[in-house]
Amino acid sequence: MPSRTAAPRVLVVDDDRTTRHVTRSLLAKAGFQVGVAKDGVEAIARLRAKRYDLVLLDVWMPRMDGLGVLERITRAKRKPKVVMLTSDDTPETLLRAIRQQAHQFLHKPIEPLALVAVVREALKAGPQRPIEVVSARPDWVELSVPCTREAADRLQGVMAHLDADLPEEVRESVAYAFRELLLNAVEWGGKFDPKRNVRISYLRAKRMLLYRIADPGQGFKTEDLAHAAISHPDDPIEHMNVRQQQGLRAGGFGILMVRAKVDELIYNEKQNEVVFVKYLD
Repeated sequence: MPSRTAAPRVLVVDDDRTTRHVTRSLLAKAGFQVGVAKDGVEAIARLRAKRYDLVLLDVWMPRMDGLGVLERITRAKRKPKVVMLTSDDTPETLLRAIRQQAHQFLHKPIEPLALVAVVREALKAGPQRPIEVVSARPDWVELSVPCTREAADRLQGVMAHLDADLPEEVRESVAYAFRELLLNAVEWGGKFDPKRNVRISYLRAKRMLLYRIADPGQGFKTEDLAHAAISHPDDPIEHMNVRQQQGLRAGGFGILMVRAKVDELIYNEKQNEVVFVKYLD
């Protein structure tokens, strides 16, 4: 008889009984082995008694909160991945969890299909270099991020939470600009090399947002980007012919679209660092 791989073990930690029951049933139906704990103290006991592959961890609980549990997990030799479950969007909470190597965040209430998808994605992901939190002030966040697509995807959700109090149109514009420039930095500047890092700064002032993204690459010259719309200001679709000739996928509007979404876009001389500004008045 061929051996069967054991189903991954997931520990659900939440002080709300209904949430524990619903989440356990959902994950069990999806094929996982599921344990539950009603608070942080019970979670630590269960983690000592049995090995789990992933922990779904609520933030605010009696006796020991989720951040306290996460700190204990970070110090352990065999660390399960941790997905935080929270309705707390404050920068201090999110950045403290990132600093302690939380893999992902889910905002309550949680859509069932999204929960299962995040659990599967987290379990599938291999070991990752952590995102380093250099500064965690609400008005000045600074991060050092490995040049991987997975780290970039995780970070987008975190940064979106920092702007949760802004109007939807502003949030969407900023999120688009940040995503496009971050992926450019990770792909073209960092060459998807996990040993290299992108440096990100986020400054929140009373009347503006400022993002700075610095990649480890050699930079570029706009005139060398014939495959991008930004190089053809008088004919914004000419680059599509170039992309077709070079066998590239459709696209090339990224930087041009970013300029339309933000109020200022400034590159340094080498063009391996970029600042964008969105005014809030």
